[in-house]
Amino acid sequence: MLWLCVLCAILAFAVTVLILKVVLLHRTADEIRAELAARLDTDTNTLITVSCGDRHMRRLAADLNAQLRLLRKERRRLQSGDLELKEAVTNISHDLRTPLTAICGYLELLKQEEKSEGASRYLTVIENRTEAMKQLTEELFRYSFITSSTNGIKYEDVIMNSVLEESVSAYYAALKNSGITPVITMPECKIQRRLDRRALARIFGNIISNAVKYSDGDLEITLSEDGAIDFTNSASQLDEIQVGKLFDRFYTVEDAKKSTGLGLSIAKTLAEQMNGTISARYYRGKLNIHVAFAKEDPAQA
Repeated sequence: MLWLCVLCAILAFAVTVLILKVVLLHRTADEIRAELAARLDTDTNTLITVSCGDRHMRRLAADLNAQLRLLRKERRRLQSGDLELKEAVTNISHDLRTPLTAICGYLELLKQEEKSEGASRYLTVIENRTEAMKQLTEELFRYSFITSSTNGIKYEDVIMNSVLEESVSAYYAALKNSGITPVITMPECKIQRRLDRRALARIFGNIISNAVKYSDGDLEITLSEDGAIDFTNSASQLDEIQVGKLFDRFYTVEDAKKSTGLGLSIAKTLAEQMNGTISARYYRGKLNIHVAFAKEDPAQA
């Protein structure tokens, strides 16, 4: 009986040790998982550390740290390349302005000269293409400047009702020429957010400009008391796949001949820089663009 008691005691001790070992390994695994998530979320040089002395867990942490170093190196390389690309686009766009301005000037002089009917027709085509090129150059310059940093964002207390009214008024002529009479719904109370007024106006303007291009002749704009803005219009020329790509850089719908594909991408970038969200939805032939901003100060978020 004594040897049986001793055997049971040894087995109980072994089981206890194994249980403690498993618990310790579970805790270490949770530590590694939490630290890995934190390191991936923030750009820091801090590596994963474990409190467990188990050599297998320490080896796992060392392997993960090696991969983290490679990931950080690759991330910095991509960030550097992205910054260089944006600077190059900015410089190219800026350099194109001078010759384009000269071309426009010579086209104006050429319009005053006597020319045949065919030459006049070709001149009109050249003017349209030059104007499209000029618009694209300006959009490229603005996009590269906006996406390079958030330093240009200047926060202030903004009444969204007023900015929305001003944006609609600024596009009144374009809307009228397209046969669009916007239906605007706003609450009586003032909706205030801490945002960049010019950036907010650019967001509204780009969305309204998009409606001018794609609308079948209607536009509903609704500002809610929670600060969300909905722009809805019929758009039979679009579909769900196209709407899913509207915020992609340089994406253009085939029917939108004068579109540069940057307006909504710029709107999305500006909204995100101000801690806001913007999304598009297509349902039963209608395009809905939803914009919302948080109540807290985005500069401190």
